[in-house]
Amino acid sequence: MIEIESSPQLALVLHPVLGREGAEHARLKLEEAALLADALGVDVRNSLAVTVRDIKANNYFGIGKIDEISALIAEHDINLVVVNTALAPIQQRNLEKLWDVKVIDRTGLILEIFALRAATKEGRLQVELARLGYERSRLVRTWTHLERQRGGQGLMSGPGETQIESDRRMLADKIGKLQGDLRQVRRTRALQRTKRKRAPERVVALVGYTNAGKSSLFNRLTTGGVLEKDMLFATLDTTHRILPLPSGQNAVMSDTVGFISDLPTDLVDAFRATLEEVKEADLLIHVRDMSDPLSEQHKLDVLKILDSIDAGPNHEQAMIEVLNKVDLISDELKASLTGNTKQKQRSFMISCTKKMGLEALLEGIENELSKADHVVDVTIEPKDMQVRAWLYQHGNVLDEIILEQGQCQMRVRLTQVDAGKLHTHHPQVFA
Repeated sequence: MIEIESSPQLALVLHPVLGREGAEHARLKLEEAALLADALGVDVRNSLAVTVRDIKANNYFGIGKIDEISALIAEHDINLVVVNTALAPIQQRNLEKLWDVKVIDRTGLILEIFALRAATKEGRLQVELARLGYERSRLVRTWTHLERQRGGQGLMSGPGETQIESDRRMLADKIGKLQGDLRQVRRTRALQRTKRKRAPERVVALVGYTNAGKSSLFNRLTTGGVLEKDMLFATLDTTHRILPLPSGQNAVMSDTVGFISDLPTDLVDAFRATLEEVKEADLLIHVRDMSDPLSEQHKLDVLKILDSIDAGPNHEQAMIEVLNKVDLISDELKASLTGNTKQKQRSFMISCTKKMGLEALLEGIENELSKADHVVDVTIEPKDMQVRAWLYQHGNVLDEIILEQGQCQMRVRLTQVDAGKLHTHHPQVFA
């Protein structure tokens, strides 16, 4: 975690504008980058969209732009520059020399935020592995290592030339140990998922772009307890809670890490143990912030990440869309969305803050989960009435008739697991 020293981190945030990226799109991406920097706890003194016609291999920016940015750095006493793109190691080092300040790119920024937010041992292991993979190509410490490993001053310290080989060995040793620890985490999670599969409750996983309102929805539908904050990556670690359904049955809901465009590959790989929770869920709920002008782009970003872990609708996994924050959009957009949701049964308009649309969403979740259920007709003899109690506890009783002889005829909806248990332990009720 970053220790803010006596000298505060005064940041300049740059968003390189490439190709035909429109002015409005560039403005929104710059705003997101500034919010990421703010989430890290630095003081963003200025932000700037910089047109880049030709990426320079050594410095990324042309010498004219570098001089302009140097003037801004001097004017605002900047000691940190955040570049909202992936920089090559040589580009990052050269920019630091030219500007005489610490430079981090988008990947480094996201990794530092994850390091700041990770609360559990598993989360810290995953972040540390991703960060060491990032450092390995640069052979420099990111912020959380500088004081601990170097004894240097602030963000400007770096490795000496004579330490490169020892750095390589140290990083390789640390990465090997962390990979071993995470293999154990994956085995533990696999066992936990196996136990959940044997349990009657189905698993519902929330996915979505960071700050779309997943944690807010999680808290509204369950007993909650997850941090809600208008901040990118406010929560990282997966949380599970019981989700009561309208029929009286329960499911398990998991709140997962938020996604973001250009999520570092190392981070996706390191968090694979956590993301497998998404892959194994019976139903995905894709939460979208409809007040965000880039909502459609963010939807594609989420689907792309789901594809990378073999999850989502392209992999025959059920998913419904939740259109959140509709209280913040125009009446025209709301009318348009209303028409679309009527056409698409798997789309629901809600507002977590206003608690709008939550009942319809719960019914939609249960309807989607019940598509794989089994509807069984059984006849229960008076001596087997404990089976009737079990069916009421584990199933959704659709119809029941008590016969003159005391027998009970029932039509019940059961999960695939519970239907199998009934056939195995009480085959006489099907006679």
